[in-house]
Amino acid sequence: MAEEKSFIVEVEKAREAKDGKPSLGPVYRSCFSKESSAPSIEGLDSCWDVFRNAVEKYPTNRMLGRREIVDGKPGNFKWQTYKEVYDLVVKLGNSIRACGYGEGVKCGIYGANCSEWIISMEACNAHGLLCVPLYDTLGAGAVEFIICHAEVSIAFVEEKKIPELLKTFPNAAKYLKTLVSFGKFTPEQKQEVEKFGLIMYSWDEFLEVGHDKSFDTPVKKKSDTCTIMYTSGTTGDPKGVLISNESIITLLAGITQLLCSCDEELNDKDIFLSYLPLAHIFDRVVEEAMIWVGASIGFWRGDVKLLMEDIAELKPTIFIAVPRVLDRVYTGLQQKLRAGGFVKQTMFNFAYSFKMLNMKRGQKHDSASPLFDKVVFNKVKDALGGNVRIILSGAAPLSKHVEGFLRVVTCAHILQGYGLTETCAGSFLAIPNEIDMLGTVGPPLPYLEVCLESVPEMGYDALATTPRGEICMRGSSVFSGYYKRDDLTKEAIIDGWFHSGDIGEWQPNGSMKIIDRKKNIFKLSQGEYVAVENLENIYAQVSAIESIWVYGNSFEYFLVAVINPNKQVLEAWAEGEGIKIDYESLCKDSRTTKYMVGQLAKIAKEKKLKGFEFIKAVHLEPVPFDMERDLITPTFKKKRPQLLKYYQDIINEMYETTKNASA
Repeated sequence: MAEEKSFIVEVEKAREAKDGKPSLGPVYRSCFSKESSAPSIEGLDSCWDVFRNAVEKYPTNRMLGRREIVDGKPGNFKWQTYKEVYDLVVKLGNSIRACGYGEGVKCGIYGANCSEWIISMEACNAHGLLCVPLYDTLGAGAVEFIICHAEVSIAFVEEKKIPELLKTFPNAAKYLKTLVSFGKFTPEQKQEVEKFGLIMYSWDEFLEVGHDKSFDTPVKKKSDTCTIMYTSGTTGDPKGVLISNESIITLLAGITQLLCSCDEELNDKDIFLSYLPLAHIFDRVVEEAMIWVGASIGFWRGDVKLLMEDIAELKPTIFIAVPRVLDRVYTGLQQKLRAGGFVKQTMFNFAYSFKMLNMKRGQKHDSASPLFDKVVFNKVKDALGGNVRIILSGAAPLSKHVEGFLRVVTCAHILQGYGLTETCAGSFLAIPNEIDMLGTVGPPLPYLEVCLESVPEMGYDALATTPRGEICMRGSSVFSGYYKRDDLTKEAIIDGWFHSGDIGEWQPNGSMKIIDRKKNIFKLSQGEYVAVENLENIYAQVSAIESIWVYGNSFEYFLVAVINPNKQVLEAWAEGEGIKIDYESLCKDSRTTKYMVGQLAKIAKEKKLKGFEFIKAVHLEPVPFDMERDLITPTFKKKRPQLLKYYQDIINEMYETTKNASA
């Protein structure tokens, strides 16, 4: 690949297709890491060492904070220092050991992000227990499956999650012997738990269990598994990803190396808002990175409606988000702009164009337009607390127009990244101040090797001028396998390469663009292959669409879709058409479906889609796809088999009606 400025270096030549194996593109590594593995740091072999070292270096730094509730109203954040947290971790660790639990024992943690979550995790890290997060956002079915599959013996549980956990009995009681509440519990709950032969403690009671004992922490190796993190999985049962100490430490070293090379390193003055689930690898590794540098972690109150208030109070410097959150920020800002009148809009548009032009000319975001930052964009910055310098986006692709807009108006770096639980969340990360990386997930992180593998059946060629193919990775940050599932491990790791299932396209500057998903492909009855994720990304650009699920199968010759409309856009259209009915009725109205099919056809023509990629029928669903009905994962990925099951009758009806109409 010829490039003027590239952030990757080639370390192995490409390989032609042979013996039935598809061709492999060249192997690349980050230009910021000459070596394939992170340099060893003495005394830093485990996640426990990360925390222990931070306590030694920054004992009085604020570590964990939550908002005090005074007279029913939220007050300031109240903080525990690194040393205070360490003392609690030691007490908790002694209590765990006093109950007979030690190295290799599986410990569940179930609840929303809070100080007790981190303290429980660090106590596991200290004594070599394997931390098994139980999904805060999944129902009892998945929680029961994980407890039984991982053979969890002891679990720490948020008070309000206890009723949910009790639903996992009697099956979970075969393994689970000790329950510790993050707070208290009711006498009825204790009675119920004891009926199944378990012992239950409140948080304060449990801290005293080992008060007269002191246990040495075992020696921990880099290769030791520290966490079994179950993926939310879009199909089948959750899979237990084995994550070692080395995986997390390599990732932290890679992030540090990358940010230091760009003069944006994390430091002990940083403040992070913890709100994405700790049960997911994305938030977990970012919090580990904060602990690594002695930074502060403040917890939200657990309510999306109050998130902006918590941000304003905490004033974070580092913020992570999934695209759905950033899309909402973008939509909210656009609405405010439209309501602001002609003069404000004109001034904003001029300021935006001026700053974006300077950024495209190579200027850093903070020097591209200091005056407009103060006069025009300061309100956006203040809404995020006023101090945000890095916003990380992950878990799903962020629209290019949203990313570009936020890069200008937030006065912060918007860094899109890519990774999976299997690669410890961080595999690629955009570089600060590189505007050419808009719409990409950036180059590979240091200490990871990446190549593309051709997928001939989808027309993706890793050896083409514009290389496209399945993203394959290897390195110390990649997982060792799925717990008790050698069959799935062998499917995912072939010849030492982890196959991600995602289709990527190398950009000339060495950044990666995610363009498709290998498994989300099906054949229509006329033999045409449909890459459905790619289509959904195109159709989702229609302003009247909030979310879209496209469906087809090998027995049908055309596509149909279920759509969550954008309520405001749809109601504004209806008003313009003189249609005066409520939103639910509007979604059922034939005039609305006709309008929506027209909008889809319009963008399909613009994007030069093939005839069989056009959508012939739609169902408008006023209720957004949600986790309660098991239609999406906690990271908002669509669960296609579940969507089909839920909407099967509607799908059948759409096919029948459309075929009858064209007969």
